[in-house]
Amino acid sequence: MFADLDVPDADEALARADLARRIGDLISGQKMTRALAGSILGVDQPAVLALLSGRLDGFSTDRLFRFLNALGQDVEIVVRPRGRGNGHASTRVIDS
Repeated sequence: MFADLDVPDADEALARADLARRIGDLISGQKMTRALAGSILGVDQPAVLALLSGRLDGFSTDRLFRFLNALGQDVEIVVRPRGRGNGHASTRVIDS
């Protein structure tokens, strides 16, 4: 999707969006208020709102990983050779 829109670093943008979606799912699934989520994540409520609204400019991939850890999630990074037939290597988020 991001590549079709000519977004720079489309794979990274998609990965960050997927991570933010997962964080949002955890927050809503646990019925957290923005205040509680902010306390757990170590950010203020406007930052939580930005995150949940998909405004991710201030959130690096590493920071999103730390948010997932703060929410009790393990983050596992797997590096492997590009699959056959793929024109380029990719970055993606896979839920377990």
